[in-house]
Amino acid sequence: MTITLYGIKNCDTVKKARKWLEQQGIDYRFIDHRADGLEPAELDLWLATLGWETLVNTRGTTYRSLPQADKAALGPDTAAALLLAHPAMIKRPLLNLDGELHVGFKPELYSRLFNR
Repeated sequence: MTITLYGIKNCDTVKKARKWLEQQGIDYRFIDHRADGLEPAELDLWLATLGWETLVNTRGTTYRSLPQADKAALGPDTAAALLLAHPAMIKRPLLNLDGELHVGFKPELYSRLFNR
């Protein structure tokens, strides 16, 4: 089983997800997409699989601080470039469990995913 968790290490929700995984004794790889960067091809896959509406965090401070023109132009054709420029706008955490993508963290969801 390949488990990769993407997020930002300072994010409280990411911290909760990491703590949950560690408490369950689940080995995973963590990638801080702000510090480590994003692979454009991987981001394209996430956007194709989840859709830009699911992937873009419109409630965070990064989104709220964008110029109004960038917010107005946000859509399927512009999301990738905006997320590459502002990786903190990706909803977190993003869990890749053997190629299956899940956004966000709730203990009950992770319990179901890992059958614990």
